[in-house]
Amino acid sequence: MPGFGKASAATPPLKTDGIGGGRPLWHTRAAGRIAADLATDLAVGLPEDEAARRLAAQGPNRLPEAHGRGPLRIFLSQFGDFLVVVLLAAAVVAGLVGEPGDAVAIGAIVLLDAILGFVQEYRAEKAVAALRAMAAPRARVRRAEGERAVAAAQIVPGDLVLLEAGNVVPADLRLLETAGLRIEEAALTGESSAVDKTAEKLAEADLPLGDRCNLAFQGTVVAAGRGLGVTVATGRETELGRIATLLREEEEVRTPLERRLARFTRRLALAVLALCAVIFAVGLARGEEPVLMFLTALSLAVAAIPEALPAVVTVSLALGARRMVRRNALIRRLPAVETLGSVTYICTDKTGTLTENRMRVWALRSVDALGEGPRPLEEAESASRPLLLALALANDAARGADGALAGDPTEVALAAAAADAGYERHPLERTMPRRAEIPFSSERGMMSTLHDGPQGVVLFAKGAPERVLEHSVRARGERGFVPLDREAVLAAADRLAAEGLRVLAFATREFAALPTDRSPQALEDDLTFLGLAGLLDPPRGEAYDAVAECRTAGIRVVMITGDHPATAAAIARQLGIGEGEGPPVVAGRTLSHLSANALAETVRTARVYARVAPEQKIAIVKALQEQGEFVAMTGDGVNDAPALRRADIGIAMAKGGTDVAREAAHMVLLDDNFASIVAAIREGRRIYDNIRKFVRYSLSSNSGEIWVLFLAPFLGLPVPPLLPIHILWINLVTDGLPGLALAVEPAEPGVMRRPPRPPGESILAGGLWQHAVWVGLLMGAVALFTEGWAYSHGEAHWRSMTFTVLTLSQLGHLLAIRSERESIFRLGLLSNLPLLGAVLITFLLQVAALFLPVFQALLKTEPLTPGELGICLALSSIVFFAVEIEKLFLRRRAR
Repeated sequence: MPGFGKASAATPPLKTDGIGGGRPLWHTRAAGRIAADLATDLAVGLPEDEAARRLAAQGPNRLPEAHGRGPLRIFLSQFGDFLVVVLLAAAVVAGLVGEPGDAVAIGAIVLLDAILGFVQEYRAEKAVAALRAMAAPRARVRRAEGERAVAAAQIVPGDLVLLEAGNVVPADLRLLETAGLRIEEAALTGESSAVDKTAEKLAEADLPLGDRCNLAFQGTVVAAGRGLGVTVATGRETELGRIATLLREEEEVRTPLERRLARFTRRLALAVLALCAVIFAVGLARGEEPVLMFLTALSLAVAAIPEALPAVVTVSLALGARRMVRRNALIRRLPAVETLGSVTYICTDKTGTLTENRMRVWALRSVDALGEGPRPLEEAESASRPLLLALALANDAARGADGALAGDPTEVALAAAAADAGYERHPLERTMPRRAEIPFSSERGMMSTLHDGPQGVVLFAKGAPERVLEHSVRARGERGFVPLDREAVLAAADRLAAEGLRVLAFATREFAALPTDRSPQALEDDLTFLGLAGLLDPPRGEAYDAVAECRTAGIRVVMITGDHPATAAAIARQLGIGEGEGPPVVAGRTLSHLSANALAETVRTARVYARVAPEQKIAIVKALQEQGEFVAMTGDGVNDAPALRRADIGIAMAKGGTDVAREAAHMVLLDDNFASIVAAIREGRRIYDNIRKFVRYSLSSNSGEIWVLFLAPFLGLPVPPLLPIHILWINLVTDGLPGLALAVEPAEPGVMRRPPRPPGESILAGGLWQHAVWVGLLMGAVALFTEGWAYSHGEAHWRSMTFTVLTLSQLGHLLAIRSERESIFRLGLLSNLPLLGAVLITFLLQVAALFLPVFQALLKTEPLTPGELGICLALSSIVFFAVEIEKLFLRRRAR
């Protein structure tokens, strides 16, 4: 059959839009050119044999399948992290020195971390699977042999596809015929309302996806009308397929906590191994037994590595995740809890996150008040009666069984505004029943309804202002008919549109009787103009305070939306996003022409982006990350998924979001509310503070043990001052429950009145390592003083006293560092009951180690006299008071 088969070699290559590797410019092509490019007949479609040939050559219309590593390889890869290697070495050492309990505990921690990491590897695959589920399973096509239903996977480029309300679009289509066709594209483009479709060729080549209104995209849903389109892309070449490829290929970045802990543990392990080697060498030089010194050095290595750190981090994050659920934030990946406290930028969607995701009539303009400012909803009753009648009657929204209005969001908003002014559709239709209607069409840009009136039949029309004005010859206000000032109406409509409102015009016409010719040309002419309505999805009430709190906390809020630039600018202006910073709005078509350097410069100042493509969202996130920023990205659509995965923390929506976005995200907002993000950031900062407190506590304690063993030989004291079993005991009882209890410490005062941590800041910054050094030296000095004093006074229990002082000093330090600045006496001992209980339990365990025979035999301790125990308590309190004095100086310096 002529006209089918491969395209001619003389056919010029398809021009592309330059976005994300380039998309063919199907929206700029006329029907004849499309038929030639796709080698198809736009009247009858492809013959079956040609469709089969193309299916065999190009493959099925499916999203790309993932080809990853096998389960065993993924699991084994979890053991390659440096911290995991150090912990495994610590477990081996613990087993060698006769502490199987420690070995089992460390091994269990490593195994738990490996399982969690293994589970995370499948998240990208789940996201791609959710994308595949969006594809329509079957579709109606027109082929040379006639219309038939086929599996969506069998559709090929050149196929003619028929669409009707309720269909999921099975492939990317260039529309050839439309009849009132409207498609919901929010999941793909971010457009909050259904998009009116046309079959006309578009002139501009670089239009954003949301403005390519003669295309239908795979995975979107037909909201109304019907249409016919030719398939221009299938499988991985569709917009949905491009996103699936991006999602599978885009790597998740390591969280700030993971990076900081990796650097910390690597440096600590190297330092500890060097010190252990020195202690072993010094012991041999002094003539100590090699086996004893070897076990001492190994025991010190186990003690110095904070193997409880992963457990403390996991517990802190898990408890934080539980608290966040109560604040409507569901954590899908535990490290994301802390990452929230590190973010410097929040790239947020607009619709449903910053706004109510519910259209409202924000301004009304009767003919008498075209020049007035926006008229709030509560003043709607002051609008003219004819205008309010038009809002109520030229409307298909209806109340359901629960009394709530349902239907198209725009019509629901109009009906709600009329009802608030006392004009309810159904009571009105008892006296003015609907007799006929002319459905909306994108070609006319209008819809009309006809009703029985007091003196005949009344028509009410609504549509785009310019279209309604074309058919209007006069105007009507409260005082009757007046001349129509077209320029004033268009100026008022432009002012409303500049405020980001969607503007609709209303008109009316009266007939003596229902006309027999009910064509649009006959009815929608000689209209009387009534007024304008401006609609907006308004900001959430709590979003104002949340954005302001972000500013106070030093976090920059950036809006990235698929909506119109004017709408984005209006919402940003109301919320105070980007005040005095950078350009008002950066459109996606502008981004597509920027070089890498220009993009880097733009993201430094831009705070509002509109009409952006999925690749551009990723580019914005990457550009910020390359400048050292920690980025939180919110989104709800398929188009957001790759950027959610790439961001330091991806935040999806539970109510209005897609499964794809939720699978790709680290956190899900259960109430789709921006304010919940800010509450979660507050929790994240608290968690990071508590992890730092444990690191401060652990480093100080471990360095105290190191100084005792390292300095004792140089001071001429008996060595070793502590036996290997003593070191392991201290490590077990002081790092366990007390360390975990720090995870529930309340937030520091003013946690949201300080800037985010610098992106490159070490976990040891802010004076932490200096604190650990001097406190560790003080602990070591007190313990060595105890050893020297007791040994010189002939005390038989000098080693048990040294052992006890070092243990209790660490508990005193734990109580003092509950806050970096506030005194424990101001916080109160009862403000963290779990920690207080952990300290008491540890103290009782130490007493048991001294006085119970079973522990005496195990730990080689002797019972202390009351006087010796009193001396130990007094000496061990020195560290507590020294840290309290340090905090006093810090508070005075801050003032």
